[in-house]
Amino acid sequence: MKLKFHDRNKLNLFFYISIFTLITFNNFCKAQSYPTKNIRMIVPISVGGSTDVMARLISQKLTEQLGVNVLVENKPGAGTIIGTEQLSKSPPDGYTLMTVAMEFSIQPSLQKVPYDPIKDFAFITQLTTGQYFFSCHPSIPINTIKDFINLAKSKPRVITFASSGNGSANHLAGLLFQSLTKTQLNHIPYKGAGPAGIALISGEIDFMFSNVSSAITHIRANKIRAIASTGEKRTLVMPQIPTISESGVKEFILTGFTLVLAPAATPRDIITKINHEIYLSLQSNSLKEKLNSLGLEAVGSSPEITTKFIANEIQKWAPVIRSAGLKVD
Repeated sequence: MKLKFHDRNKLNLFFYISIFTLITFNNFCKAQSYPTKNIRMIVPISVGGSTDVMARLISQKLTEQLGVNVLVENKPGAGTIIGTEQLSKSPPDGYTLMTVAMEFSIQPSLQKVPYDPIKDFAFITQLTTGQYFFSCHPSIPINTIKDFINLAKSKPRVITFASSGNGSANHLAGLLFQSLTKTQLNHIPYKGAGPAGIALISGEIDFMFSNVSSAITHIRANKIRAIASTGEKRTLVMPQIPTISESGVKEFILTGFTLVLAPAATPRDIITKINHEIYLSLQSNSLKEKLNSLGLEAVGSSPEITTKFIANEIQKWAPVIRSAGLKVD
């Protein structure tokens, strides 16, 4: 018996609907059973930086909620490119995630990266927002940003500033500060924020743009001195510290963030589940108190808002970097 044309179309439609339903059901089942093994959380910087601290805080919460270990794995190097490239090549199964910060949005404008910063990743949520302290060693004879500018202009290329690596957020901050204040500083890159912070405390270098979360303990212990903060408004954790903007460099405003992402093509149901679990983590009073003590504010955005946010960040920094002539050393 021959099938009529419209009968064949009905069979084809039924076939495609069946396949789509099967795939959807299969993904649903995977998401329902997920996770069944340990999850790896890549951090593309060395141990001790604020991104590392945030990754460990959220991983601990997820471990408690999901019933499997969420293990932090530091993969520093090349201004976060090494760890980020590794994530882009990882299986999109929800078992490899990554916590990133502002460097993720900077690198594509500073140098050629071996991945597409939007297409190669699935953005899960924004964890936090925060700012930096302009921190110096106590031996530096300054109390204000104006003092520092005068000192730097009297000693071109002598005053040193540390960063967590070429192309890092605090490297960009230093270059932008030079551009706006017309000073000439000596950049010293380190392999991560941790080693850079140790260099500052020891007096090996003169100053750096330190994450509030990693600097605040040392500031309170008088091991380093906070001269100013980089946000539009003063930090809640140390409101006595003025901003760079109000200290005379009006154009200088720099805020940081942390995000969690996964490889592109990670099933949507798994992305949704991780987003929900992280959102619940960020609602924890104990975690909120910890973040506030570090000068950070919890966010917990949707995947869609997070994707739009990071795309805007990349677009925002590109013309700034070009116009200032900022490049990796």
